[in-house]
Amino acid sequence: MEMFTDWRTWERARAELQARSLAAGDLEVLERAVAAARRWHGSQQRPSGAPYLEHLLETLEVLVRGAQVTDVEILAAAVLHDVVEDTEATVSAVEAEFGPVVAELVDWVTAPPATGRGRQAKRAAKAAYLRRLREAPPEAITVKLADRISNVQTLDRMPPDFQRRYYAETVTYILPLAQSLPDARGRWFTGWYESWRRHFAHLG
Repeated sequence: MEMFTDWRTWERARAELQARSLAAGDLEVLERAVAAARRWHGSQQRPSGAPYLEHLLETLEVLVRGAQVTDVEILAAAVLHDVVEDTEATVSAVEAEFGPVVAELVDWVTAPPATGRGRQAKRAAKAAYLRRLREAPPEAITVKLADRISNVQTLDRMPPDFQRRYYAETVTYILPLAQSLPDARGRWFTGWYESWRRHFAHLG
């Protein structure tokens, strides 16, 4: 199972992107996206205590190193994919800074808040959101698939109950999304998730 944990800082990611001959204009867009993500996420951390930006850069790394994505709007959306869900940012604010395409992709991968209280209401809302992603455009699915890879590649670091629940959720909802992409990108995601499923098969 290939891991994507090398791009822990924007400086490292930027150097890798330059080495891959990313256009200067595209690199500038991503630089602005990283700055905006830093501004909106502020001091937020991952469950491990690491800066939240590490997750966003891992998602970017999956797309560039793994799925070979070069579309700058998809890459920018990957960096910004959690700002509406987890911060005070709005879709309109994303659109004002990065345009309608990036804003639409971020909107698609933003889970709405639960309408009821309690754990069951939250899980029901999450399941509805994941089912809705079947209707998303391929570009949004691509962002979601990369986001989930960042989260599940180190699943063994999470509490056992979470591991089992997240494994089942990924197999039920995310693997079919990978299989829905008909191109080489979809084949790469499908292959990665199948490798991941074998690695964590004990959770099934």
